[in-house]
Amino acid sequence: MSSLIGYDPLERSRRVYNLVARNLDGIEERLYYRFRGGRWYGGIAAADVIGCNLSCRFCWAWYFKDDPRKGKWYTPYRAADKLLSIADRRGYRLVRLTGGEPTITRKHLIELIEEVTSQRKIFVLETNGILLGAYRDYAEELAKMKRLVVRVSFKGVTPEEFHRLTGANPDAWYLQLKAIENLVDYGLRPGEEVYAAAMIGWSKEEDIKWFISQLRNIHPALIDVDWEYVILYKHVIKILKKTGLWPPIRAVSPEGVPEDMI
Repeated sequence: MSSLIGYDPLERSRRVYNLVARNLDGIEERLYYRFRGGRWYGGIAAADVIGCNLSCRFCWAWYFKDDPRKGKWYTPYRAADKLLSIADRRGYRLVRLTGGEPTITRKHLIELIEEVTSQRKIFVLETNGILLGAYRDYAEELAKMKRLVVRVSFKGVTPEEFHRLTGANPDAWYLQLKAIENLVDYGLRPGEEVYAAAMIGWSKEEDIKWFISQLRNIHPALIDVDWEYVILYKHVIKILKKTGLWPPIRAVSPEGVPEDMI
């Protein structure tokens, strides 16, 4: 257990939920910032959701993800229609939620995935894994779904780095690791249907090796990690300087990054 202290992402999840979700006649609506297509994953329809249970100091979406005033309400069915329309128009097989944390609205997310995958699209769930690590039944429910890929994005490769990058309680880092373990336990294929990504913009080499060993302990197929570098958008550089994280040791320029992300 770490002696460092930070906010509790689980408590923050509950608080953020009350800002970005509402229930009307049994349907859970969520706030969305925008819908778009892009070249990530070789072509994917994407929706940016409002609301996250972490406050990453390198976040590219900081200018909208925590501001409910910038969102519009969507049912899971209307959001699915928007995503499927983009995917069909552009010939994409993949759909994703990004920006904020999709798992905060559980009922909405499950129904959205069901709608999208019923049209034989593949749903890529980009998540920090906090809630899937804390609640095994949530991971179990997701693992039963067809045509789902879960990308668990670690915010740093150690609990201490997680705290530095997010301000959260460092022990919550282990919930990200537990998310992958839960999903594998309930049947998702490691390295294919569930895999790890990790921000290593500030990571030490020895810490990266330790991180890989933690994944190997769950399953050897998980060591093929999607490494994330800081993308130096102007607004990201601004917040890095403000939060004392400038400069990163691993970063990429926006050149070559899909234009819809700039």
